[in-house]
Amino acid sequence: MTDQLLGDFDRRTIDVEGVGIHVRTAGDGPPLLLLHGYPQTHVIWHHIAPALAATHRVVLADLRGYGDSGKPASDAEHLMYSKRAMARDQLLVMRELGFDRFAVAGHDRGGRVAHRLALDHPGAVSALAVLDIVPTRHVFQHADKDFGLGYYHWFFLAAGNGIPEHLIGRDPEFWIRARMGARHHGGTPFDEAAQAEYVRCFSDPAAIHASCEDYRAAATIDLVHDDEDAAAGRRVTAPLLALWGAHGFVGRHYDVPRVWRGYADDVRGQALPCDHYLPEEAPEETLRQLRTFLADHGAA
Repeated sequence: MTDQLLGDFDRRTIDVEGVGIHVRTAGDGPPLLLLHGYPQTHVIWHHIAPALAATHRVVLADLRGYGDSGKPASDAEHLMYSKRAMARDQLLVMRELGFDRFAVAGHDRGGRVAHRLALDHPGAVSALAVLDIVPTRHVFQHADKDFGLGYYHWFFLAAGNGIPEHLIGRDPEFWIRARMGARHHGGTPFDEAAQAEYVRCFSDPAAIHASCEDYRAAATIDLVHDDEDAAAGRRVTAPLLALWGAHGFVGRHYDVPRVWRGYADDVRGQALPCDHYLPEEAPEETLRQLRTFLADHGAA
């Protein structure tokens, strides 16, 4: 377990419409929800969550299908792992904790859940930070050879017939360490206890399947929802901070602030000296950017 990394954070599981969402909480002040990406858990925030808890009520959550959260059975349309379903989980978690309005920061898949949360429930999100992503719809609309090579896992994990589940399940530790190692560029080394926790959680076949369903949803039902938003003119109205790694694919391939301005009304952005895993590779810079952003928008 992760008490050696986040020992001061309380632990509980909140039932959300039949799905148990594992959360860790600490601190006092304005509420701040932190969401992780693939293939991590809430532990990705272990460097900066304690510092944020000095000024905020910090909520760390495992997304459905990941970590110690529930892994509901999938369905043919991948609705159970749509970002809409995953965002609703987090909305109801925060309500259960007593927060109707809160700031949210999400890395990777968590950033996509946070984006959907801000679109579906604009009154709940006071400020939104997205780490090392551009919107899913933009990604698929502009996919090219470089994307296919750099982000091959988007297509591999979305494959059907149990293919990725079988192959990853043969050696989940190799998959986790190889994926993370391929997207790390200098900066702070990964903590061994954190990596061991990712391996522990991902060694569950149900977690491997759920994470594949996450990517299948991104290539199907999530795009339906995104296209509906675009047709209706729905945009993120909360202030948005985009952070990305200067050495990673996102930073090299996209004009990140320009892309987000196509989806949100109030955007600021900053590259950080790292690759993909900002909270682990560049924790001091990530913390500084989040603190400034939250303070500027009344969430501190």
